[in-house]
Parts: sequence; structure tokens; C-alpha cells
Amino acid sequence: MQGLTDLLNQISGLVWGPPLLILLVGTGIYLTFRLGMVQFALTGYSLKLAFSRNQDKKSKGDISHFQSLMTAMAATVGTGNIVGVATAVVLGGPGAIFWMWLSAIFGMATKYAEAVLAVKYRVQDEDGEMSGGPMYYLERGLKQKWLGVLFALFGAIAAFGIGNMVQSNSVSDVVNDTFAIPTWVTGIALTIFTALVILGGIKSIGKVTSIFVPFMAAFYLLAGLIVMILNIDLVPSAFATIFSLAFGNEAIAGGVIGAIIRYGVARGVFSNEAGLGSAPIAAAAAKTDMPGRQGLVSMTQVLIDTLIICSITGVTIVMAGLYEGGDLQGGALTSASFEYFLGPVGPILVTIGLIFFASSTIIGWSYYGEKCFQYLVGTKKFNIYYRLLFVIAVMVGSVAALDVVWAFSDVMNGLMAFPNLIGLLGLSGVVAYETKRIREKIKEEKAADKAA
Repeated sequence: MQGLTDLLNQISGLVWGPPLLILLVGTGIYLTFRLGMVQFALTGYSLKLAFSRNQDKKSKGDISHFQSLMTAMAATVGTGNIVGVATAVVLGGPGAIFWMWLSAIFGMATKYAEAVLAVKYRVQDEDGEMSGGPMYYLERGLKQKWLGVLFALFGAIAAFGIGNMVQSNSVSDVVNDTFAIPTWVTGIALTIFTALVILGGIKSIGKVTSIFVPFMAAFYLLAGLIVMILNIDLVPSAFATIFSLAFGNEAIAGGVIGAIIRYGVARGVFSNEAGLGSAPIAAAAAKTDMPGRQGLVSMTQVLIDTLIICSITGVTIVMAGLYEGGDLQGGALTSASFEYFLGPVGPILVTIGLIFFASSTIIGWSYYGEKCFQYLVGTKKFNIYYRLLFVIAVMVGSVAALDVVWAFSDVMNGLMAFPNLIGLLGLSGVVAYETKRIREKIKEEKAADKAA
């Protein structure tokens, strides 16, 4: 079994190597300029649209803009925000955080394009519910169904690993370490919670995540802001450290600039999933009159996930300075950093945050995996069996050793990106056209408001 794990880890290293990272960031840069830097020009409007009380209720779709955003946020705000950021700092140093930010800025354009295409090429299933995502725009837009099948296959498998068992395992382990609660007890509680949410389908998931995700994000942000406010004198030096080590003379002279960029970009993508093709599956379910409108809502996910939540983790770790020496890794480093400033309550706050984040990831990924499975079998009448299997996997993940599962699902997760990025580049002209349409629509709406 160890030999299989080692082999899969080697494959994962190749899949997630420089070629994919360059393709991910390069696609974001290309889309940024082709779409007129949409993430800079329309961020204010997109935030207003996402969090407005007057959500679109008349257009086709299953859930609101806000609910679709929260479903996507549920899947992406996970262990990467706590464990992934810490890993980036250990492996690449504080400078990796800057490259995480930079990749996220370009990733906003990628996420926007994914959502535009998801809505543009979505279809209604036999029950009138929306289905969309890379598999549909690869088939209906790019006319390459085989790429859609590949994406759906990778996504349906990855959902059980990174989107399920790895998350439940992380929760049960951290609860056991912090509160001495047996892993099987946590597993039962998490399994029941998951079943109650996902067996009701996307409308149930949308309702729960619209309440659950804002609460968990606010909880973790508050904890981080308390640390920063109480130690405000350390904040400027932490940012100075991040910027100086991102591309300073010390990094270049030491020959580690490549590692800094690699780990910063890799962990940023792991956190916000821009380019992997997962989030547009949720975007396709949104009630919206234009693809571009949902695209603007979806791109705020990267802003919140990486540029805000991940920054809380990263800056706190740099402020504490415990990353040097390599004695602490992953979640342990984040816990120790919060403990450094808040005492015994610090690790408890991180544990609660990890419980929230990982649990929400399971909910979001259940929908992604189900839609990929539905595309492969061609009907939704078997979805209930996928949901039941997904719920069972939560319990298995809580009590089992998952080295092989983690490695295999990591490979599948990375492989999702290749067909998706081909679709984004091949259909970038469609995205540009829809961007022009939404810009004109926004101008018309502003003119109408002034006239009124």
C-alpha cells in the first residue's frame, strides 16, 4: 500500500508541477487583459450584486446569486485556508503569501469566465433544475464532448477524496487532538449533518450554505482581526517581511525565488480553485438574466477566500514567527501561531474554524460530484444513490487512514484543470462578448437610475 501511495504522490507532483501552475496563472493573465481587467473595473458592482437584498427571483435558475456564491464558497473555504497557507509559508517562506495574492488577482478573471460559460451553456434536466459547468461548455460550446466526459469523470472521483473523506478525516483528527472526542463520534455527527443537508438537493444546500458560510467566515475573520488589533504594532513589519521576501535580493541570491512562487501559486489555487472548474457547477444553478451578471458574482469568491480569509491566516503566522526551523507544519503551525497571541483559546478557535471550513467543503463538493456523475450517466434518477454513497464516505473518512485516498484524489483534482482550461481559452471569445453585453447593461441601468 505504501508503494502505491508513493507512486500516486509522484504522479501528483507531476500533475501539480510547473506546467499546470503556469497554465493556470497564464490563463488568468490572458483573460484579465482580454476582458478589459474586469476584476478591477467591476469589483464594487459585483460585491453589491452578490450581497444585495434584492436578489433576482424571476430569471431561470434554482437558487439566488447569493446562494450560488455561498455554495461555491462552502466548497472552496476549507482546509486550504488554514492548513494550505501554513504549508506555503513553511515550504516557500513568507514571500509565498505575496504570490498567493497575485495569483488570486488573476484568478478572479478565470473564475469570472468559468461562471459566464457555465450559465451560457447550462441545460435543464428532466425535473426542470439547472445543470452546468465545464462538462457542458466543453460539449455544447467547444464541441468536444470527450473533454467534458474526462472532466466529469475526474470531478466525480475527486469529490470523494478532497471534497469528502480528506475533509472528514481532518475534522475528526483535530477534534480528537483538541477535545479528546473519539473519531467515530465526530464521524457519526458529521455524517448525520451531511445527510440532512445534501439529501434535499441544491435548494437545501443553497439554504444551508447561505446561513452557514457567512457565519463561519465571520467567525474566523473576527478571530484574526482580534489578533491583529491587539498586536497592531506587528502588522506593518509582517507585511514588510512578506513583500521583501517575495522577490527581494535575499530570495534571488539564495536561489529560492522559484520555490517561493511555486508554493504561493499552488496553495492559492488549492484554496480558491480558480481554473479547476468546480465552482462554475454551482454558478450554473443561479437565477440570473445574463451570464455576465453571475460571472461578476462568482469572481468575488476568490476575493473573499484568498485575499481576505487566507490573508488572516498568513499574516498571523508571519507575525508569530514560528514558521522558522520547520518544527511546526500545516494546521499545527496555524494553531501555534494563534496560541502565541491568544493563549489556550487560540488552538480552540482554529479547531472550530477548521470544523466549519471542512464541513462546508463536504457540502459544496457533494453537489459538484453529483452533477459530474449525472452528466456521465445522462439522467438524474440515479443521483440519490450517489448522495447515499457520498454520505457513507464521510463516515469512512472520519475513521480510516487516507494516504492513498488523498494522493489519488489529489491527482484527480489536478487533472480536472486541464480540460477546463482548454475550454476557457477556446471559448474566451464568447466570454469577451458576454462581458461587453454586461458592461453595456450596467451602463443602461446606471443611466436609468440617474433619470429616475
